Amino acid sequence: MKKINQLTIIVFVLFQSVVFSQNYFTEDYKPFNSNVPSPEEFLGYPIGDSYTRHDLVVAYMEKLAEISNRATIEYYGDTNEGRKLVILTITSSENHKNLLSLKEKHLQVVDEKTNITDYSNLPVFINLGYNVHGNEPSSTEAALLAAYTLVASENPKVLEYLDKTIIFLDPTINPDGRDRYANWANSYKGNPLISDKYDIEHNEQWPYGRTNHYWFDLNRDLLLAVQKESNARLKWFHEWYPNVVTDFHEMGTNSTYFFEPKQASASLNPVTPIENSTTLSSAFAKEYVADLDEIGSLYFTKEKYDATYPGYGSTYGDLQGSLALLFEQAGSRGHIQETATGNLSFAFTIRNQYVSSFATIKAAIKNKELLYTYQNEFFRNAINQASKSNIKGYVFGDNYDKNRNKEFIGLLLKHKIKVYPLDKDLVLKSKTFKKDYSFVVPTEQKEYLMVRTMFETNRKYRDSVFYDASSWSTANFYNMKYSTLSKATSLKNEITPENNIVYTADFKASDYAYLIPWDDYYAPALLYKLQQKGIIVKTAQEPFFISTNNDVVSFDRGTLLIPVSLQNSNKEELFEIINNASKAYNIQIYSVNTGFSTTGVDLGSSNFAVLKEPKVMMFVGEGVSAYEAGEVWHLFEQRMQMPITKVSGNMFGRIDLERYNVMVMVSGSYNMLSKISYDRINNWVAQGNTLITIRTASSWAINNKIVNESLIKKVSDSVATRINYTDSRGTLGKQEIGGAIVAVDLDTTHPVAYGYHDQNIPVYKNNKVFMVPSKNRFSTVAKYTQTPHIDGYLSQENIDNYIKKSASIIVSRIGKGRVVLFADNPNFRGAWYGTNKLFMNAIFFGDIIN
Repeated sequence: MKKINQLTIIVFVLFQSVVFSQNYFTEDYKPFNSNVPSPEEFLGYPIGDSYTRHDLVVAYMEKLAEISNRATIEYYGDTNEGRKLVILTITSSENHKNLLSLKEKHLQVVDEKTNITDYSNLPVFINLGYNVHGNEPSSTEAALLAAYTLVASENPKVLEYLDKTIIFLDPTINPDGRDRYANWANSYKGNPLISDKYDIEHNEQWPYGRTNHYWFDLNRDLLLAVQKESNARLKWFHEWYPNVVTDFHEMGTNSTYFFEPKQASASLNPVTPIENSTTLSSAFAKEYVADLDEIGSLYFTKEKYDATYPGYGSTYGDLQGSLALLFEQAGSRGHIQETATGNLSFAFTIRNQYVSSFATIKAAIKNKELLYTYQNEFFRNAINQASKSNIKGYVFGDNYDKNRNKEFIGLLLKHKIKVYPLDKDLVLKSKTFKKDYSFVVPTEQKEYLMVRTMFETNRKYRDSVFYDASSWSTANFYNMKYSTLSKATSLKNEITPENNIVYTADFKASDYAYLIPWDDYYAPALLYKLQQKGIIVKTAQEPFFISTNNDVVSFDRGTLLIPVSLQNSNKEELFEIINNASKAYNIQIYSVNTGFSTTGVDLGSSNFAVLKEPKVMMFVGEGVSAYEAGEVWHLFEQRMQMPITKVSGNMFGRIDLERYNVMVMVSGSYNMLSKISYDRINNWVAQGNTLITIRTASSWAINNKIVNESLIKKVSDSVATRINYTDSRGTLGKQEIGGAIVAVDLDTTHPVAYGYHDQNIPVYKNNKVFMVPSKNRFSTVAKYTQTPHIDGYLSQENIDNYIKKSASIIVSRIGKGRVVLFADNPNFRGAWYGTNKLFMNAIFFGDIIN
């Protein structure tokens, strides 16, 4: 009898544990429809007990859509690893029946030509977005609970929510990163649970789950639109224009909880209307305060996080008439972890995200009129602002590189910015804009705030401390020549995504040679395609003019020469290969029937050097920046369609270096490498190979005597001035370079700069790597100008003491080889189309540098 009683008690305790885990989240929303399985019933474990894999998240959303008339599921994209991007649309059955007509009415609100004042028949459109950073996983679990509650609850409160809102629930914005982290945490889960912060469960390894497949931070990508997940989100967003967008995150384990309003910092005159934070965010904050106070959660607002950069999930919607909201929850980084105030459980982190999800719904309903009035006036106010501005538009274009023009226009169109072709040549501020190569963006359009974001530069800021980058004028990212227009110009034939602004003329088969200018962004991809086909390719090291089949044409340094007589293919096969490559990359190719140039070097000159096919390896793993490595990986695979071997630093001693002729080292500490490894790298370079270093890898190479170059020594104050302790953050922050755009003076005759026609170009600086210009007078490829500041925050001390005195790119000789040192990242966030060519030139032309 005693044993039976003990067994009964054990069963009761276990039952209570499971019931508690469910009630802990959903108690306030009983009763529930028993025909709808809870996440626990569907998954086989209580929420918070394990990290839910993405396939199970999707399966549960599909199940809810299958069995309930409150939910439908949409697959709005997929990831690089093939995982589905899904949105569960949840609302009343009546709203579902009329969803298309409700959508049409809602879109009239954001139509700048329509003035609507009666919103009584419109529900509020809410996008609940979760888990953009894969290793900030609590919000996806909260999404499962929120979906269940909204679909299964029969509580009058929930029925009201369904009637008055249309909820687009996106459970996992970054599925690839989430699964990387979920598998880690589940694999190392202790039994019993281990709260020790030094346990491997709480110390995830490289490349970490924060990022997507290519190790990109998707929460920095909505403006830049590099990754496929971001492009899918943008397309969905501009189909619906929700009133409210949420962005759920996690922060340090020893913190509490953050919700908006954010701090007023960074930008002196932010593009986002001030009422977004002072009125809308403040109105919503009242609901968060009430609901989090009720469950006893600690929180903070108005500090640490800013609304400056427009590419966050919590800021992009602010430039589209929505209210975008950030939430940051202290993360358990595992199932339970010790903190200064006790153990933090995964379940506890989920609860705040769940409560805030419903607080958002309640606040949206209470502030419906405010939200709709703001959204209806938003774009009309933007056009009104534009009409009062002295800037009537921007003209832009590169006179040599149509594919880079196309890529920039593609970015503008993703953000619904209207673009028109320039109808005649134009000279503005000593800049020549040619018809067929140049375009106009009028300011007086619905997306005026996005136009400002793309083109405006700023040098004045509220303070010196930034949560992220302080500059993002994307025209500079693309090295796009542009100028303001003081009066409206004629605008015809608006460009659409279907327009092909890149076209190539047919060229004839040649018995002698083909020439391919190196001006185009995709020229490296075309070159590699030819090399893969066994085509022998040379490059011009001096400019020349020569007669082609059509006319006398000028060709600059970097031009590719394909002599017919040197090839193993017959001329018919050769023409087919070259013609197919031209069409694949939309790059103009020229046929020539003579080697005699009317001006400059002839085609048989020694100034044409044979190019080796690059065999490239890159260090990855602990001690290496995953972001920068991912940028290189993505550039190679997705744009240049080239392979790159990724080698973990801890196995460097075992690899056969003879396989490679180019080695890439992005930022990192490289502590995994020994002195023997340094010598091995040095000897490999000296044999005639190319080492490319980026940012802190360049300072690593200098500090470890890989190259005979030097860094500018730190300038110290001779007198230490007393400063109040409270001012320490701002004082120290002034000396950092969080991210600014600066100008460099480029030696366009150097192989690393082939394909560039302007001596001054913008680069992105977000580090304190300051290289002394090389003692070799011919080796400093790029040096910062004496007036370098283009955009973003830079202290005058950094400009005067360091930037003006330092080099951005140096090539340093070692034996027969060379090291190309970049002080700055030419591939920043995959969006710096303007400097990618410098990096690719180092890949392809390193071998020809004397």
